[in-house]
Amino acid sequence: MKRTAKYVGLDVHQATTVVSVREDTGRVIARTILPTDAPAILEYLRGMRGAVQVALEEGTQAQWLHDLLVPVVDRVVVCDRRGKVTRGNKDDQHDADELAELLRRGGLRAVYHGNPQRAALKEFARTYQTLVEDATRVMLRLKALFRARGIKTPGRSVYRAAERPMWLAQLPEPGVRFRAEALYAELEVLLTLRPNAKTARLAEARRDPAWTVLRTIPFLGPVRVALLLATRQTPWRFRTKRHLWAYAGLAVVTRTSAEYVLHEGQPQRRRRAPMTRGLNRNHNRLVKEVLKGAATAATARPGALQALYQGMLARGMREELARVTLTRKLAALTLHIWKSGEHYDPARLTQRAR
Repeated sequence: MKRTAKYVGLDVHQATTVVSVREDTGRVIARTILPTDAPAILEYLRGMRGAVQVALEEGTQAQWLHDLLVPVVDRVVVCDRRGKVTRGNKDDQHDADELAELLRRGGLRAVYHGNPQRAALKEFARTYQTLVEDATRVMLRLKALFRARGIKTPGRSVYRAAERPMWLAQLPEPGVRFRAEALYAELEVLLTLRPNAKTARLAEARRDPAWTVLRTIPFLGPVRVALLLATRQTPWRFRTKRHLWAYAGLAVVTRTSAEYVLHEGQPQRRRRAPMTRGLNRNHNRLVKEVLKGAATAATARPGALQALYQGMLARGMREELARVTLTRKLAALTLHIWKSGEHYDPARLTQRAR
């Protein structure tokens, strides 16, 4: 190959990876199919001369391939193209060609895959969240099993080990009782594993340099701080607080059209305000849950954050808007404190965070 810039699109699957290579002019100069294993992919890319940029879609192998290729090529872009409208035929080679072309034109938006220093914390957090979700799912199935037979299950007594024989005695059918016993056994295992996963996650988070400063923010307890560290990874992903608001689902979506009119032959912007359409839907749900939980707790307990919230209500702001504003304030606080290393100071709460 010539010593020119190469734009490589990888359509990755479990067994094979379809590769498409374009040059600066947009012409496809190579197509091939490789096994999805490290030696084959590295050997192929190392054989290229010139600046090499690689694009692949977010998926199961994305993190592995990102970490594998970063030391080898000039740039790796992992993109999320879910929801994009496809026209015409679709196949693996077409997908690889399209990725390479979008990479050449700068039409891909990268998904963050950096900061290997917090990779272990991310795995600990993911393990704990999975165990919580699985335990919740089993609990719901247990209650549904009893409710389907007209047996009321108020509160949490149906889950307690000491009261399980009483609940099982209300299921005379052997098949149903066997299913309930299997669900109870599954729940017992999950409830045993969950504390261990939580302890491991908190122990790893406490070793992080940012733990001390983030813990100074009110209503960000150990669990919430560990989740923020594991999910956001680094504050330098977000240049300003507005980028973080979009990531956390706190950015206001606006719509406007026909913005300009002609006045004496010159275009002028209309004075009408853009129409708001709520908050953005493409966001990290876990980060939004953490920040909303902290803001909700702040509205119910005395302190500087509650005073800020009450002040917004006193000025006539609707309750739901005041709560969103407080959540955005907490998000901006975490970003500023994480970047600067300063401890939380309630006296500076009303200052604008950048």
